[in-house]
Amino acid sequence: MTAFAPDLLQRAEQVIARYRDRGWMIATAESCTGGLIAGALTEIAGSSSVVDRGFVTYSNAAKTDLLGVMPATLDAYGAVSRETALQMVKGALWRSYANTAVAVTGIAGPGGGSANKPVGLVHLAAASRDGRMIHREMRYGDLGRDGVRLATIMTALELLLDLAQA
Repeated sequence: MTAFAPDLLQRAEQVIARYRDRGWMIATAESCTGGLIAGALTEIAGSSSVVDRGFVTYSNAAKTDLLGVMPATLDAYGAVSRETALQMVKGALWRSYANTAVAVTGIAGPGGGSANKPVGLVHLAAASRDGRMIHREMRYGDLGRDGVRLATIMTALELLLDLAQA
């Protein structure tokens, strides 16, 4: 039994297969998903040849301590920002053996949103050691906590597939 929907598992399987074929490793840096991206990837048999490690950095202190996100970035832009997501993904690459990394930070709800940063706002970043980087700002809306997190996992897997296209 798995906690993930079949379409999400199918996408995770595509990621694992593509990265295995290339001999690449993945690291994840997660805030609002709390490790679920790594969980989806490791649902796939044989994923240990692809998944290097995952960082769950729910607090700002964890983002700073584990991924090297600058306190000044958090002060100026907040945890849920493009700038923080980019520093998270760079930190995951720096602190792993992975060829690629994906990072997510957002507001899953039900509370915590504001006019500028509503529930459902998520910043995702993916990067590779060869310098390619993708940022995506998603405004999923108030899908409920589970809905926002599951949509974020799917988008993160799509970003990993996009990085592997080149």
